[in-house]
Amino acid sequence: MLAGKRITLIIGGGIAAYKSLDLIRQLRRAGAIVTPVLTRSGAEFVTPLSVAALAEAQVFQDLFDLKDETEMGHIQLSRASDLLVVAPATANMMARMAAGLADDLASTLLLATDKPVLVAPAMNVRMWQHPATQRNLAQLQADGVQVVGPNTGDMACGEHGPGRMAEPAEIVAAIAAQFGPRPLVGRRVLVTSGPTHEPIDPVRYIANRSSGAQGTAIARALRDLGAEVVFVTGPAQVPPPEGVAVIAVETAREMLAATLDALPVEAAVCAAAVADWRVARELTQKMKKTGQTLPMLEFSENPDILATLSAHAQRPRLVVGFAAETEAVIDHAQAKRGRKGCDWVVANDVSPATGIMGGAENAVHLITEAGVEDWPRMAKGEVAKRLAQRIAEALA
Repeated sequence: MLAGKRITLIIGGGIAAYKSLDLIRQLRRAGAIVTPVLTRSGAEFVTPLSVAALAEAQVFQDLFDLKDETEMGHIQLSRASDLLVVAPATANMMARMAAGLADDLASTLLLATDKPVLVAPAMNVRMWQHPATQRNLAQLQADGVQVVGPNTGDMACGEHGPGRMAEPAEIVAAIAAQFGPRPLVGRRVLVTSGPTHEPIDPVRYIANRSSGAQGTAIARALRDLGAEVVFVTGPAQVPPPEGVAVIAVETAREMLAATLDALPVEAAVCAAAVADWRVARELTQKMKKTGQTLPMLEFSENPDILATLSAHAQRPRLVVGFAAETEAVIDHAQAKRGRKGCDWVVANDVSPATGIMGGAENAVHLITEAGVEDWPRMAKGEVAKRLAQRIAEALA
């Protein structure tokens, strides 16, 4: 599958750079043509000579190489490959990519390219979990950058947790997937995502902690498999992916209307965290604190989007719901599947100790008619890819 494919490999600065040597070897063994770009910090960990020997190609390092730049070499280099891979992608590299900086050869190539980009993050666990890195990750994914890893394990710094660069074989598999079949071409799929905001008055609303990260990742994964994706999103923190039809809504009633307008679709993935209730009478003016009595709010139940889609005359062939639970996760999810009439339920534990609600990882159970599949904890993007592949198999 990789025979003749041209891969530009950008090697960032981190101890995981030593894995890039094995990555080059495996890519070459698979028949790929590797053009290595070694950053200044990457050269502190691996030498240009070792990289060149394994790639059997010139190593590019300097943006202002006179001979190459006479011919606008950095532009040609950014366009000549089928795929750009950054491995390791350090926290600094990811931040510069998210900000659109172009202050060295690697960052300039990434900004100038019109080809797909895949990154393999590698950094200390605290750096990976830092809100700034997670914001940058979300922005890169929204920009269409593909991500493989990181893995969880022991690190060179002595700490343990997520942040280890994916193994070379995993990265090769992720690269091969970029050139693989797209089984959902011609399929129209609906994805709901994010929270809903239910107004109390012009300045207050009822909401939840959903960031929209999982729904966004699912829409992106389905898009990458060739699907035409209709993405109905509440006011999420994570920006929507490119290459999908985005319909922005605020309330549960607006989300229901948008999902019904999107029909017919072959599959619907209801990943949105829809508010169960709204105030019965929204105030037109800001509610004032009097210091005497507490306000009394009367609630009404919001429409059930999942149940409505499952019972609709234009019901999709496959309806997938989500169950975010804080206790008895599988029991509640199985009951929800029966109650709503959907085909699958993706259940997860969102109790505060898990850090899943609004976080970068998820650990889910796929509830189907056949039983329960327990998936390991992984990045939300990886959960999305796995679910998208299962959807493709179900629609085949």
